[in-house]
Amino acid sequence: MAGSARPAILLVDDEPHSLSAMKMALEDEFEILTATGAEQASLLLEEEWVQVIFCDQRMPGRSGVEFLSEVRERWPETVRIIITGYTDTQAMVSAINDAGIHQFLTKPWHPEQLLAAARNAARMFQLARENERMALEMRFLNTTSESRLEKRRRALREGMGFETILRAPCSAMNLVVETARQYASFDVPVLIRGEPGTGKAQMARAMHYSSLRSDKPYYELNLAGMPEELVMIELFGAKRGVLPGGVAKIGLAQKADRGTLFLAGIESASPALQLQLLRMLSDGAISPLGGQETISTNLRLICGAAGDLRQAVADGRFRADLYFAISVGEVALPPLRARRGDVALLAQSVLADVAAAHGKQLLGFDAPALEFLENYDWPGNLRELTNEVTRMLIFAQENVLGADVISRHILQAPPSEEGADRAAEGVMTAEGTLKDRVELIEMRILRETLTRCRWNKSRAAAELGLSRVGLRAKLDRYGITDPSAAHEEED
Repeated sequence: MAGSARPAILLVDDEPHSLSAMKMALEDEFEILTATGAEQASLLLEEEWVQVIFCDQRMPGRSGVEFLSEVRERWPETVRIIITGYTDTQAMVSAINDAGIHQFLTKPWHPEQLLAAARNAARMFQLARENERMALEMRFLNTTSESRLEKRRRALREGMGFETILRAPCSAMNLVVETARQYASFDVPVLIRGEPGTGKAQMARAMHYSSLRSDKPYYELNLAGMPEELVMIELFGAKRGVLPGGVAKIGLAQKADRGTLFLAGIESASPALQLQLLRMLSDGAISPLGGQETISTNLRLICGAAGDLRQAVADGRFRADLYFAISVGEVALPPLRARRGDVALLAQSVLADVAAAHGKQLLGFDAPALEFLENYDWPGNLRELTNEVTRMLIFAQENVLGADVISRHILQAPPSEEGADRAAEGVMTAEGTLKDRVELIEMRILRETLTRCRWNKSRAAAELGLSRVGLRAKLDRYGITDPSAAHEEED
């Protein structure tokens, strides 16, 4: 069979009439092998070169999923298709996790449906073989010319690497990116520190796609708020019988073998999880929940921390040995308030994304709006900026977003070199006379109201309960002017 020009398909079913029907539907285009159970099918696989397996789920002895799980371990390149009379979602998910099922076919099947599935599976097998051949050529071919495969991989790295981290030419992020780029080239664990919403996951992805593991799997998991048992199952998997329904689960640590695993919220890891992570890093070994065997894994671990891990170590909340194991390289992401020159660039990028997502055509921001956005300190960092731009888009009446649709607490924030105060509570506790502090609050309210009213002084005066003359006097007193330089009043 191995030398046959036609792809070989193995049909496994304990019902003879089902085997005959499937063979009749496929034998014109494929070489067909049949087996009435898992044992007979295993013997055939040891002797014949099989590209595709169609297997019934309900069989005496081992089920279809159990048999195909063994096939996945011994003959991983073979495309596995299961035929079942049941459409239980949980069972399908279990089959995908345990046996790597390519496709489900439900009974009763139609001959054309079976034939189409066989054609697709054979094509998938052929493409996988071609990909392996190209990978071998890249490994052993000694040439200075760049192959098409390497060009595709380089395009992938550039499209998902550090080029995705937007920043201005003089941004504080430039040095951070260069540091991360250096660490990405070396296969060591890295700790990414930064406030919530500073883009730690994006940085981890960029490091993966700029590393030697860029063509291998990348997975991420946020530990914050997850129960310890659920984290253990997600990371290390679970043997059959631990989870409801008697299904097994493959953990991310095993799926990320030869690739990268990013764990956000590492500061919230429990003592038991810390011990398991230390074992994984030091020995390259993990144990699924409920199992005694040891599974080896070769992954690169990148961790994200929003808090100060050094302080957690000092307080006894985090293992010192694990801290030093995960922080061979450290990358500290600055908060958005320290990236004032980047805010306008990031806001434009966010606007383009949310406008496309909501089907609303917008050209950008006007100058006063960008000035207000850049003067705000963004305690929620990139997440808060995304939320604010989305809210502005929702309330926008024109194709250019103006300052009138910015949230009031941002409009009330005065310009500052270190970032803007977000609320009046700071004034309450600040030093100075009562008169000075009251005037500061009054100045913020005037500035916010005029901006929201698009500098229509008549509307602003009516809202504040002032006469036009009284409003003009206060503006002159505080030196408040229309930033758009449109000094004519809009009556």
